[in-house]
Amino acid sequence: MSSVISLTGIRRVFSMGDQQFEALKGISFSVDAGEFVAIMGASGSGKSTCMNILGCLDLPTAGSYLLDGLDVGGMTPNQLADIRNKKLGFVFQGFNLLARTPAVENVELPLVYAGLHSKERRQKALSAMEQVGLSGKENNHPSQLSGGQQQRVAIARALVNNPAVILADEPTGNLDSSTSNEIMGLFTALNRQGITIIMVTHEHDVAAYAGRQITFKDGSIISDSQTKRTS
Repeated sequence: MSSVISLTGIRRVFSMGDQQFEALKGISFSVDAGEFVAIMGASGSGKSTCMNILGCLDLPTAGSYLLDGLDVGGMTPNQLADIRNKKLGFVFQGFNLLARTPAVENVELPLVYAGLHSKERRQKALSAMEQVGLSGKENNHPSQLSGGQQQRVAIARALVNNPAVILADEPTGNLDSSTSNEIMGLFTALNRQGITIIMVTHEHDVAAYAGRQITFKDGSIISDSQTKRTS
């Protein structure tokens, strides 16, 4: 199976005045197509810095990052924006929906940036909404949807471009436990369809849905293990 993500010797050093802080200390791991990986660790462990690099929102100080076979390291800001839109789908804790925009238009946004014609955008968005169980909610605004439904809209938006990887950052952080289980059940179902998912979480019961858990501490990976996941 091919690696869709490959990190080798990734260091990230931040300068704060005359001080330097090494947030990532030469980490290496790869993720195969179709995996569901949870990245765990306490605040300050380096997991968020890693996620920013995986999402092409930040570049490493040293080391190499291959995303779907492409070397991200030497890319310009415009190239990084392009690869984010084509290769990655993002799901955030806070949903990040446009409040005054109907759900279906929120889902269409990545396709707008990709330059698709409006008719094709609408077809793909409706299909993605059906995939996450939101048929009939296309014209609802976020304020008319529950938290779980808003996160489903965000997941549909992440899916709509058929990305190589979905990156989910604390996707259940704003949800109650029952809704969290529903959303994680949806991620599990999508993963079983072959979608690659990398999720940052600090909650062990949420991480249990993933088939693999990578744990960070002080900028290093302290464990990387396959797990018997929650179905």
